Amino acid sequence: MSKRDYYEVLGVSKNATADEIKKAYRKKAIQYHPDKNPDNAEAEEMFKEAAQAYEVLSNSDKRARYDQYGHAGVGGASGGGGFGNMEDIFSQFGDIFGGHFGFGGFGGGGRSRGRQVNKGSNLRIKVKLSLQEIAKGADKKLKVVKYIECDACSGSGAEGNHAHHTCDTCRGTGQVTRVQNTILGAMQTSSPCPTCGGEGKVITHKCKKCSGEGIVRGEDIIEVRIPAGVAEGMQMSVSGQGNAARRGGINGDLLVVIQEEEHPELVRDGNDLIYSLYISFSQAAIGDQVEVPTVDGRVKIRIEPGTQPGKILRLRGKGIPDVNGYSTGDLLVNINVWVPKKLSKEEKKMLEKLNEGENFKPSPDKNDKSVFERMRSFFE
Repeated sequence: MSKRDYYEVLGVSKNATADEIKKAYRKKAIQYHPDKNPDNAEAEEMFKEAAQAYEVLSNSDKRARYDQYGHAGVGGASGGGGFGNMEDIFSQFGDIFGGHFGFGGFGGGGRSRGRQVNKGSNLRIKVKLSLQEIAKGADKKLKVVKYIECDACSGSGAEGNHAHHTCDTCRGTGQVTRVQNTILGAMQTSSPCPTCGGEGKVITHKCKKCSGEGIVRGEDIIEVRIPAGVAEGMQMSVSGQGNAARRGGINGDLLVVIQEEEHPELVRDGNDLIYSLYISFSQAAIGDQVEVPTVDGRVKIRIEPGTQPGKILRLRGKGIPDVNGYSTGDLLVNINVWVPKKLSKEEKKMLEKLNEGENFKPSPDKNDKSVFERMRSFFE
């Protein structure tokens, strides 16, 4: 499926209202409807693309995640939840077109879309990731306890091939229509059929394993690709991997919530990483070569002679990649000079002698902006 910007797909601005988004989707859906474009694979893809965009932008939570993280925030590498076929699209958004906007008759002559389609509930699972996995992306196999399709009846809920029949009350439409006389005249209302619950058929011999529900409790192993750059609290949607729906409906989604494991040495700040490096007074004065940790392992850096406490060394590209792949953060090494708390008599005498030298008397460089900026921020 396309990874085009969803606002671009529907032809709306990022500040579009919910009503504007709905109108734009309806216009696109009518333009690329399969009944209006028979045997046109390109139109079918455009139809699905518009439905995928509307699924995200019509949901306030998904839209907020999409605005912040792009496609990765609403479904990993593929972008939104996606749809398996046209039935999925009409089952979720058929109300936008009206009751008769379906297959087999563009604009009214086709099959009614009144039947109730069961929808499985969504599941939420937390996944812990190390900083290395966040930096590189990760493939995870998740063991999920959920409702799965009953293997005895293949999810139909019926025992045997002819263990259900068309509902006599609604004649298979799933809807019943009532006409009431009011002071404003006759009013016609439709509601789900009370006999079949809106499904259009009635089970005569229920499956013994699932008691006619079509689903049973079970376990499933789901493989999920988590892109690089995800952050604490980000939520990904894996379409169709939630709870199975009763009697062959549409499965719910699996919502994967990201949790970051604390790194023993590195601290994340957006896409940058921060490391506090402690060096001795002598290392700061005469310079040295030291090792610092990165997500790829330890690397050596040069400490220049005369390095002052608080100096920050920037290692470009050693941070976390942006979740949308635009850039990569840096590793910021914050220099701290370790001052010993205890000294031997010999060490104390040596330092007292050094302290008498001109080069050991404090003399801040007024051209060093970092020193005065830190002082200013402290007092502010």
